[in-house]
Amino acid sequence: MKKLSYVFIIALTAYAMQGCNSAPKDAKESADSVNKAKDTSTMSADTMKAVTGDAKFATSAAAGGMAEIELSKLAQQKTSDAQIKKFAEMMVKDHSKAGNSLMAIAKKENITLPAAMDADHQKRYDDMSKLTGTDFDKAYVNLMVDDHKGALSLMQDEAKNGKDPALAAFARKTAAVVQMHLDAVNKIHDSMK
Repeated sequence: MKKLSYVFIIALTAYAMQGCNSAPKDAKESADSVNKAKDTSTMSADTMKAVTGDAKFATSAAAGGMAEIELSKLAQQKTSDAQIKKFAEMMVKDHSKAGNSLMAIAKKENITLPAAMDADHQKRYDDMSKLTGTDFDKAYVNLMVDDHKGALSLMQDEAKNGKDPALAAFARKTAAVVQMHLDAVNKIHDSMK
C-alpha cells in the first residue's frame, strides 16, 4: 500500500509539474499571438496608407485625363485654329492611351476609377462649351497650360513617392508625355499673345 501511495504521489507530482510548465508556455504563445496580431495590424495600416495614396493618385489622374479628353474633343469641334485643333487631336489620342494603361493597372490593383467627370471638371466643360471663337481658344489653351502643370506635378510626385511599383512606373512614363504636352501648349499660348 505504501508503494502504491508513492507511485500515486509521484504521478500526481509529475502531472502537476507538467501543468505548471505548460502554463508559461501557453502564456508565452498567447503573448506571441497578440504581438503578431499587433504587428499585422500595424503593417496593414501602413499598407492601407500606401494603397490609399496610390489610389488617390490613380483616381486624380483618371479624372484629369478624362476631363482633358472631353475638353479636347470639344476643342476639335469649336476651334478654327489649326494648331489648337492638332494639339486637341494629340490630347485625345495620348490621354486615351494613358487612360487605358491606368485602367489596366487599377483593375489589377483593385482600384475603382471614376466612370465620368467629377462636378468640378463638368462645370469647366459646361463653361467652355458656352464660349466661341478666340474666347474659346484662349480659355482652352489657358486651361490646358494650368491642367498640364498640375498633372505634371501629380505624376512627378507619384513617380518619386508612390508605393505601388506599377503606378509609379506609369507616372514616370506619363510624366514625359505630360511634359511634352505642356511644352506644346506653351508654344501655342506664346503665339497667341
